Amino acid sequence: MITIEEFKNKITKKSRLIGLDLGAKRIGIAISNDNQSIATPYKTVQKDNFNKFLAELKLIISENNIEGIIVGNPINMDGSLGPSAQSAKDVCLNILKNTNIPLCLWDERLSTVGAFNLSSQIDTKVSKKIKKIDENAAAFILQGALDYLKN
Repeated sequence: MITIEEFKNKITKKSRLIGLDLGAKRIGIAISNDNQSIATPYKTVQKDNFNKFLAELKLIISENNIEGIIVGNPINMDGSLGPSAQSAKDVCLNILKNTNIPLCLWDERLSTVGAFNLSSQIDTKVSKKIKKIDENAAAFILQGALDYLKN
């Protein structure tokens, strides 16, 4: 895996990026616009079958001309790495074996809280917020990385 700085050097300024929020049961997906300024929630997929997820990811990448992948890195609040971070790293290594575009991990601390709070300002129904929480978290993760890449 590469750092965000190495990632920045491998992508073009006019390329779309995909953000992934890797949950225990679901994977949230977000996509940026081609000038990398706005992350938009895209969809949520079930994490029950990695090969099925990988096929869907490859299809999204080809259909949307994606040139880079940002994956939320679930670092503990104290900065330590737990089992979730190792799981995310393992998924990333499997994605890297099957794709040929740059991928980097991005600190996702507070992304789910941020996504829930953001959706609280938009949606009124809690059930709708929870249904969209994974893709909103992916958008929150991707937007954080996009903002960093712009500076």
